[in-house]
Amino acid sequence: MPGQTEMPENLELPEGSGDDSLPLIAYRVSRTHLDITAAPIRREWMDATSERFVNRCLPLLIANQSGWWLINSETFVARWDGGDNVSSLHIEYEGVARHHEASSHFGYGIVTWRVPALIRTPPGWNLLVRGPANLSKDGAWPLEGVVETDWAVATFTMNWKLTRPDADIEFRAGEPFAMIVPQRRGDLELFEPTRVPMEAMPEESAYRAWTASRFDFLVGRELPGADPNGPQWQRDYMAGTAPEGGRFPEHQRRLRLREFTPEPVGAAEPPPAPSCGRPPVPHGDR
Repeated sequence: MPGQTEMPENLELPEGSGDDSLPLIAYRVSRTHLDITAAPIRREWMDATSERFVNRCLPLLIANQSGWWLINSETFVARWDGGDNVSSLHIEYEGVARHHEASSHFGYGIVTWRVPALIRTPPGWNLLVRGPANLSKDGAWPLEGVVETDWAVATFTMNWKLTRPDADIEFRAGEPFAMIVPQRRGDLELFEPTRVPMEAMPEESAYRAWTASRFDFLVGRELPGADPNGPQWQRDYMAGTAPEGGRFPEHQRRLRLREFTPEPVGAAEPPPAPSCGRPPVPHGDR
C-alpha cells in the first residue's frame, strides 16, 4: 500500500499473556511519542487536606486508579476570548514547541489534543475517553467520549472546554490530559432498573445495623468526656466488612493496572501525519 511503513520481520504484535488478561494495544501512528501510564492512587489536592482525610474515601481512591493516563508532552497556555470561532482560542507554547499536539479545532473555546496513537481494544470493547478522575483544572472542563476501538481505524481526540473567557489556562508538560477506560459494549444496556421498598432488601438487617452504628459513632464523638484520641472515622467499608461481621472476599482497596510495554526495538518510524484539513490557529498569536 503506498506510504505504508514496513515492519521488521521479527516484530511480534502484543496479545494477552495467556491467563485471563485482555490486550490493550497502542499503535504509534505518529512520529510523536505518547506517554501512557496507569493512573496513580494519589492526588496532590487530596493529600493536602487536613490529616489527608479525603484519602479515607475508598471510592475516590479506586476511581483515581481506574484507567490509564495520557500525558501532555509540552507546556502551553490557552486563552479564549469567549467567541465561537476557531480563531477565538489562542494557544501559546512555552519555549520552542516540537509537536503542537494541542490546537483549536472545533471552536467554542475547546482545546483539542490529537492523540498520536491508535488504541485497539479486544472485540466487543469500547474505550471511554475522559478527563483524569478527581483531578480538576480551574477554568477548563474535560469533555468525555466513547469510541468503538475494537474496529475503528481512525484515531480520536481529547477535548477540554474552557469555561472562563479572557483568562490564561495553563496545561503543563507531565500533566495528564486524558484518561482511557475500556468498557464492554452493551453491558449498560443489560441492566433492568427497578425501584423496590427497603423491606424487600435481602440485606435489610445489615443496613439497619450499619445505620445504627454510624449514628452511635457520630453522636459518641460529640458527647462530653469522649476520648479525643479515639477513632476519627469508621473503617468498615475500607476494610470490606459489615457491622454484623464478615468480609466481602472480592473487596479491593487498590488496583494493579499493568503498564504499557515499551515500543519494540527496531520498529520503523511512522510516516508524517497528514494535514487535518483545517488550517491551524497560529500559536502565540494574540
